[in-house]
Amino acid sequence: MKVLLVNTNRVKPPVAPIGLDYLADSLRGAGHELSLLDLCFAENVEKEIAASATSFTPDVVGVSVRNTDDCFYASSAFFLPGVREVVYTLRQYSDAPVVLGGVGFSIMPEAAVEYCGADFGIAGEGEDACVQLLASIGTGSDLEQVPGLVWWDQSGLQRNRSVDIRLDQLPPRTRSFVDNQRYFREGGQAGFETRRGCPMQCTYCADPVSKGRRSRLLPPRMVVDELSALISQGIDHLHSCDCEFNVPLSHARDVCRAIIDAGLAGRLRWYAYCSVAPFDEETAKLMRQAGCAGIDFGADSGSVEMLRRLGRDFGPAELKETARCCKEAGIPFMYDLLVGGPGETRDTIRESLDLVRAVQPDCVGVSMGVRVYEGTELAAQVRAAGSTTNGSCGRCSTSRRAWGKGSLHTCASWSETTSASFCPLARMRPVTTTTMATSSWCARWHRARGEHTGTS
Repeated sequence: MKVLLVNTNRVKPPVAPIGLDYLADSLRGAGHELSLLDLCFAENVEKEIAASATSFTPDVVGVSVRNTDDCFYASSAFFLPGVREVVYTLRQYSDAPVVLGGVGFSIMPEAAVEYCGADFGIAGEGEDACVQLLASIGTGSDLEQVPGLVWWDQSGLQRNRSVDIRLDQLPPRTRSFVDNQRYFREGGQAGFETRRGCPMQCTYCADPVSKGRRSRLLPPRMVVDELSALISQGIDHLHSCDCEFNVPLSHARDVCRAIIDAGLAGRLRWYAYCSVAPFDEETAKLMRQAGCAGIDFGADSGSVEMLRRLGRDFGPAELKETARCCKEAGIPFMYDLLVGGPGETRDTIRESLDLVRAVQPDCVGVSMGVRVYEGTELAAQVRAAGSTTNGSCGRCSTSRRAWGKGSLHTCASWSETTSASFCPLARMRPVTTTTMATSSWCARWHRARGEHTGTS
């Protein structure tokens, strides 16, 4: 079948659609003919959709939804209206069924299919599911067997159970479908992954929702082959797209050793998201030797109470030890803090600031407020707090009108500094992220962050 794959992410600086690269290898391996419509650099979106749809005449169109919003309170950019417009325009020039997919889509798949007016959606990994869906469309066979499929029947939207795929059985990653060289020129780095899924219990994180709650590992040799494919294209600055590169710790070490043994360490610089624990000096030194130029740790807080409320399994002692390990290994590191979660007070904020001042990371990121994602424990807490539609806070009955426009609502039941985006009445809007300090090595992180909800 002829399949048109569409990248709808137009955020700048640009981030290459790594998921479409991975998907293309599987679809090509199954014998399908592919074409890419990358709207990231399009000057006239409708014109490029029309040209691509009419010249390629696809049998099926796959539309990637990397992010539903920018997770940034100051702008509160919501991307699904743009995706809906792309779907609408595609229908003007093609009768092919439209399939939505991607990490952002997988957080709220039924709602996104309905909102955007798509025919299908695939929640979770698409490499095997897309191949099965195309076979079902081609033969008219049962759609109920396609993993993660969101589809319509006479009673409305249906959703099939997602199935975790064996990453070691995926085809080789050629990284040849997307114009990675252009993204590298204009965005400064490329992505790669070593694993999928996250077993951690963070109350706010959507990664387990979109990628699964079980860690599945890529063989280190496959990681090395993918890195080699990117290096051959002149791309030598990269960022891992793993939820946490060091979970499990043994796999992170194996990947680092494989990079070193393959002679790639001196040919690339890469960055990673890591968990504060487990982490040790051996791992820090191996990452440094393998070419890692910086680590971004999700520290969240310096308060024992806040870390517990956020579902983290480490404390201030681990934050201090991880900082020591990075400094001993000579690897730059960043601590990201979340301020304004449930139970946050001025005292707990002070604890966080005191800790980062004491350990002196190379960079500190501070997110003002915690984004509420569907399917997370935090979303369940918000719903359990009370009504979200009756015009008052479900915890303290404060009228919304009393808060003030876009204001902070002081609700003792949640925190002294609860933002309107966290109060049960508030819409699930992004929250502001500011940076306390910057440095040249982490600037790339901030230009490419929008990831997360991450990757695949």
